[in-house]
Amino acid sequence: MIGRILRAVDFERVLGTPTRARSAHFAVHYLASVPSVPVAPRRKAADPADLSTGATPTVTSLVDESPPAGLWVGTVVPKRHARRAVTRTLLKRQIHRAVRDQAQSVDPSGLPCGLWVVRLRTGFDRKLFPSASSDALCAAAAEELGVVMAHAARRARG
Repeated sequence: MIGRILRAVDFERVLGTPTRARSAHFAVHYLASVPSVPVAPRRKAADPADLSTGATPTVTSLVDESPPAGLWVGTVVPKRHARRAVTRTLLKRQIHRAVRDQAQSVDPSGLPCGLWVVRLRTGFDRKLFPSASSDALCAAAAEELGVVMAHAARRARG
């Protein structure tokens, strides 16, 4: 199962790492971690005299240093590189498909667990791909993403 990165904090953490792979249009970032957990809003502390239990012992939990056991993906497709929403959606779907294909590959260089962000660096030439969601654009993005994800997987593994 592949999850999606949703929180801005997680995007910032992953994008703060060096690029694992880069192509003409895409950049791939990787962090061997898990998504952050949202912090619950703090309530105002009640007066101890109002509580029926009195003081309770505080328990500190140990930080788990085990490696991440899941795969989470985030996409960054800026509007300045893909003006039309149809094109942005097509590219995001192609990114998720490329990640899923690479994660399910039987090749030992499949994607390691952790946080992955694929970012669109430059837009596709509108003269070559005039349609917002043409089959040619879909095929070009899929081919380029397949190559860049395989390269990123090899670099992330070692």
